[in-house]
Amino acid sequence: MKKVLLLFILVSIATSAQKVDLSYYLPKGNYNSAIPTPKSVIGHEVGEWHITHDKLVEYMKALAASSDRISIENRGTTFEGRPLLLLTITSPKNHQNIENIRNQHIAGTNNSSVDVFNNPIVVYQGFSIHGNEPSGSNAALAVAYYLAASKSAEVKDLLDNTVILFDPSFNPDGLQRFAYWANTNKSKNINPDPNDREYTEIWPRGRTNHYQFDMNRDWLPVQLPESRARIASFHKWLPNILTDHHEMGSNSSFFFQPGIPSRTNPLTPQMNQDLTKEIATYHAKALDKIGSLYYSEESFDDFYYGKGSTFPDINGSIGILFEQGSSRGHAQETVNGILTFPFTIRNQFTAALSTLEAARKMRTKLLKYQQDFYKESRNTGSKKAIVFGDEKDAAKTYHLAEVLKRHQVKIHEVKSDFTQNGKTFKKGYSYIVPMNQKNQRLVKAMFDVRTTFKDSLFYDVSAWTFNLAFGVDYADNVSLSKAGGEITDLKMKTGSVSFRSDYGYLMPWNEYYTPKVLNAVLQKGIRAKVSMKNFKNGGNSYEYGTIFIPVQHQKLNAGDLYQFLEKLAKESHVSITGVSTGLNDGIDLGSNNFRALTKPKVAMLVGDGIAGNDSGEIWHLFDQRFDMHITRIDTRYFSRVDISKYTHIIIPSSSLEKSAVEKIKTWVRNGGVLVGYKNTARWLSSNKMISLQFDKTKIDTIKGVSFENRSLQSGAQYIGGAIFEAKIDRSHPINFGYKNDKIALFRNSTLFIKADKRSYNNPIQYTSSPLLSGYISKENAKVIKNTVPFKVQRMGRGRVVVFTDNTNFRAFWYGTNKLLMNAIFFGDKM
Repeated sequence: MKKVLLLFILVSIATSAQKVDLSYYLPKGNYNSAIPTPKSVIGHEVGEWHITHDKLVEYMKALAASSDRISIENRGTTFEGRPLLLLTITSPKNHQNIENIRNQHIAGTNNSSVDVFNNPIVVYQGFSIHGNEPSGSNAALAVAYYLAASKSAEVKDLLDNTVILFDPSFNPDGLQRFAYWANTNKSKNINPDPNDREYTEIWPRGRTNHYQFDMNRDWLPVQLPESRARIASFHKWLPNILTDHHEMGSNSSFFFQPGIPSRTNPLTPQMNQDLTKEIATYHAKALDKIGSLYYSEESFDDFYYGKGSTFPDINGSIGILFEQGSSRGHAQETVNGILTFPFTIRNQFTAALSTLEAARKMRTKLLKYQQDFYKESRNTGSKKAIVFGDEKDAAKTYHLAEVLKRHQVKIHEVKSDFTQNGKTFKKGYSYIVPMNQKNQRLVKAMFDVRTTFKDSLFYDVSAWTFNLAFGVDYADNVSLSKAGGEITDLKMKTGSVSFRSDYGYLMPWNEYYTPKVLNAVLQKGIRAKVSMKNFKNGGNSYEYGTIFIPVQHQKLNAGDLYQFLEKLAKESHVSITGVSTGLNDGIDLGSNNFRALTKPKVAMLVGDGIAGNDSGEIWHLFDQRFDMHITRIDTRYFSRVDISKYTHIIIPSSSLEKSAVEKIKTWVRNGGVLVGYKNTARWLSSNKMISLQFDKTKIDTIKGVSFENRSLQSGAQYIGGAIFEAKIDRSHPINFGYKNDKIALFRNSTLFIKADKRSYNNPIQYTSSPLLSGYISKENAKVIKNTVPFKVQRMGRGRVVVFTDNTNFRAFWYGTNKLLMNAIFFGDKM
């Protein structure tokens, strides 16, 4: 009876706590009645329901229409077509002079003699980059209203001296997905029981964007439309502070930076952390005032520059992470009592205002810090350059240059072909980056190689070295005399077909977009073959994996085939060569060493039990990069699907139920190619679909570790994300299209597969000292050497292919995307 009564009281408290009005969040004071409240536009109080993105947009537009303190712009759309809004909030007087203010602000970063002390400070406030961490975007309603409507002298002074770039939703698609879930599962009598359906989203949850990317990892790679919009805004203004409002586990309180000091990237100036700590005193004071619990410097880090709270740190700004314990719905029982959604919103609102208060009080100090940051950057830049490129893959190289241009890094063409460190850098296939430029610190961060660390624990990856991720050749300490003109209008290489042939066409497999072309060819019903050996034709050398498209016996006549290929070549920036003879130096074009290719029909398992990020990255690769269909079959109904029509099935990291085993085995034996990633390898091995031997890390006896620090020993054994070198057999179909004998591979698993005794069964094998960049424990370093990250074995007429790690990581690992494409197009040749 007592338990029932207690539950009734808890539910009553939670229910009544939802009945809040705007005064719950706002400081006391006078407000302009001409400014619409959130409720007057969206139809409910802030925190009563989860704001949907369409209503959030509606309210922000209403504010901009009614307030001379706010202007609004749409910087583009998400994959689902939702607007990427940015509000500029400042005084009416500043609005009238906004472009001059921006120019003066930027001038202060370009010239240390510019007087910045009278400039407004620039603060970028962004909310809910993880869509199911919604208190941020819901707080944005109240923050924007407060800044538009408050008549206080403090707000007027703030707006006179501050330009606020206000991004109410970093992740519109994810926010909409989560709001739908929370609202459709809300009860009239709010139930705070964590077991209620409201608090357990269905796969893939609202954290990510449309293609299931964690966008708080994309600030540096800039591969997604949402990221590109905010990075353009960032570099346009170079804010002094950028805030990133998140949520964490429900039993937590409230976190603000700085994080753990030993986990700060060494490239970040100490003054950055000192200023972050000073700003933190404003958060503490504000949260003390409302009685909220909080902590700082005990978790999270400032290491990976691809996060919103860390990216500003390498750009002369102060990045600040806020993490609020999440109600994950409307109210939840926690160790701290009933955590209501309005309470989480109020904490975010309070932190947003404390940030602005810190900016107002520390304005000149922060402006001077940013000016000094860029002064030192210009003065310490080397009189040398870096160069990167791939003499056989212009597209992949272009996309790396594209990232640099998005970060306003100056790049130059190569004046003429040259060789350095044994690598050839060709004009049109390579780019030079002078290091005597404003953003040289950012360039260093992007190409940073680091293998020693103060700390062994990382919140995210420990390495992201861009030349390794893109798989391009690289050299530093290059003379500036090698640089040609600066590239102001970056363009991709033009594709073409050399001439119309009545015999056939050859397409080397090196270029990044050749899978896109080959897929279009095969889907059109045009026959194509792949070369299993090297050869020469017409004086040109062709390597393993070259695609041959004969003219005779095709469904298109010679003229139509040429026009079709010419269109594909131009669209995909690929060069295709017409040939007039089948007589080669080496295998001839009619040789059986040219193997016929079949049209792929690819499926992928998704849903419960499948890693959402991994599956989303594969979906994005197929759909956005190569225009290929991939059928996503949910694990809920996989047992009912006829899979016989699929040539390939991909299973991202997962551990499926036993019921799927026999169905998949039969399909593979009948000729299917199964591609498994990460934990799927263990599942396939345990169910006897592939024979693998795993090696285990042996941890020495632990001595001298206290109870308090016991978790650090085990935590240090994780590979959060590092880069390793492997040697490759380029004659094996999995490696077709690669020009070097070694490859850089991303790894964030501790899945170690022993090499086969037959060397030809190890087409990709880690070297004896494989670490290229990032952290690995000494125990794991002993085990990983000479293991293999890839295996393929026959099963009946089919093949089972496994990768220990993601070859499509976060969309910027261009260098290993072709491994998956090779498994798709040439898997049955392995």
